[in-house]
Amino acid sequence: MPNQTQADQIRAGQGFIAALDQSGGSTPKALKLYGIEDDAYESEAEMFDLMHAMRTRIVDAPAFSGAKVIGAILFEMTMDRQMGGKPSAAYLWENQGVVPFLKVDKGLEAEENGVQLMKPMPELDAVLTRAVDHGIFGTKMRSVISAANTVGIKAIVDQQFAIGAQIQEHGLVPILEPEITISIEDKAQAESMLRDEILRHLDGLEHEVMLKLTLPEVPGQYQPLIEHPKVMSVVALSGGYARDEANTRLSKNGGMIASFSRALTEGLSAKQSDLDFNTVIAGTIDSIHAASIAG
Repeated sequence: MPNQTQADQIRAGQGFIAALDQSGGSTPKALKLYGIEDDAYESEAEMFDLMHAMRTRIVDAPAFSGAKVIGAILFEMTMDRQMGGKPSAAYLWENQGVVPFLKVDKGLEAEENGVQLMKPMPELDAVLTRAVDHGIFGTKMRSVISAANTVGIKAIVDQQFAIGAQIQEHGLVPILEPEITISIEDKAQAESMLRDEILRHLDGLEHEVMLKLTLPEVPGQYQPLIEHPKVMSVVALSGGYARDEANTRLSKNGGMIASFSRALTEGLSAKQSDLDFNTVIAGTIDSIHAASIAG
């Protein structure tokens, strides 16, 4: 069963969830935005060392605590590493008061019917067993919707809930993340279809899930999901929106909280002094927190 103290913290929603789960494919871009160019490392191992140093610097910032950052999503390799001399998940919870989550998906299939399903995860049970041993509270898995296609959206929601049930068998809380691409012309229609498809799955659930959704075109679009008794929390991904726009959209959707990645690290640089870095991340945390608790 999930840790009750951690569940209460997530359910109360008085903050946001930091997405620190950049994978191998997104790490080079994240490092470049942080001011570390491709020629600064010669191997994948060096690249991940630099990424872990960046994540650790964020987590160690004075403002990064459970007072405003109620949870953080980790990459699998991050879970296996240490922060402050402790396993990363233990450090997050015991030192910072931040609930640890784990990204478990292994990337996306080719697009079909306007969506990209998740690739197979044959090692998932083994990963989940390790996650429990590390004190992980829940998991996150992403698939992508690029068109308001009923067949595709049904397939993507079916897959998310099926794998979510497998995750729940390990006593973990799954974050289901069927992301809608922000640039598509029929985004609002896709959001309505996604909401209704999710609702069809929720009533039959035995345990709670979390949802991570693209910020909607129509404020309040996901209110029925937020209010559903089987939904612990609905969190919003920034999806490529700049932080100011993401915060503005989020503040119009009461009950949703942020789970930002790129918008969280916007403005941070490896070249900044600790004072400057901590000042920037504190301002970022304050702004995302304010948008998360608005309404």
